[in-house]
Amino acid sequence: MVRQASDRLTPVLRPVRAGNGFEEALEQILQVVRLGLVPAGERLPAERELAERMGISRVTLREVLKVLQEQGLLESRRGRYGGTFVLRRDREYGEAELRRRIAAVDLEDALRFREVLEAGAAGLCAGRGLAGADAERLRTALRATHDAPLDDYRRQDTLLHLTLAELSGSPTLTAQYAAVRATVNDLLDCIPLLVRNLEHAQHQHDALVEAVLEGDADGAREVAREHCAGTAALLRGFLA
Repeated sequence: MVRQASDRLTPVLRPVRAGNGFEEALEQILQVVRLGLVPAGERLPAERELAERMGISRVTLREVLKVLQEQGLLESRRGRYGGTFVLRRDREYGEAELRRRIAAVDLEDALRFREVLEAGAAGLCAGRGLAGADAERLRTALRATHDAPLDDYRRQDTLLHLTLAELSGSPTLTAQYAAVRATVNDLLDCIPLLVRNLEHAQHQHDALVEAVLEGDADGAREVAREHCAGTAALLRGFLA
């Protein structure tokens, strides 16, 4: 069964804490965009649903959406088929933008934290023994990476790993993974897509899912670490 867009947002959208409603809602909608949970050209869920899921007023939500529209990330359309749509982001950046993005994060810290979360999620999923609908969700996410055109591969890659985080059974791990993956995606946007690397990554995805579904926790953790190390090497090579 195909998951609805609103279901894809579950790892990110959650009730905000009192006092910082605007800021936390902005962070969550930004993660939705940066993780590709709603693809470019598609519509966000209705304002009423978004506001209810984050526990904020529609006035506050509209302020958040207005900021993101001003930043060129979203677009509001009127009419019968209107709503708030995600805009396509240009992957070609100038040198100043590259320096800004690199300076904004601690690259090594982000890569280490991602590896810890990836390996932990893989081990937890394998230890739980995924079956039934959970196993099919993981297989479906894997198939989507195989079927993805080149310009949609990184988004599908993100959704596969986010599915593993969700299936780990730890909402805290899932939320932390969504945050660090959004940071990593910002950096990945700064480097070219390399077909040879994607082919290698796909083999690792296959091995990772196989280990998880076979209940091989040690094997799943090892594949996850190896997979993260490959991405880390690319980012260090291009950005360090």
